[in-house]
Amino acid sequence: MFATIKGYYEEGQIFLEEDAPVKSKTEVIITFLTEGAKNKDIQKRVPGGLKGKVAIPDNFNEPLDDLKDYM
Repeated sequence: MFATIKGYYEEGQIFLEEDAPVKSKTEVIITFLTEGAKNKDIQKRVPGGLKGKVAIPDNFNEPLDDLKDYM
């Protein structure tokens, strides 16, 4: 089972904003979101950024020769 719980780290302790969905000893993975990593490193998407780099062949919708035996 995977569950995500928001919280914060302060002075060597982790504080969760809600109760954990498990009652027994369980392994956890903790990811630290530093201020610089939240939005600064995310690049905005540019519409049309691949224009001229992607081509669709004229016979794109034609049946594949590999499948002739199954038709």
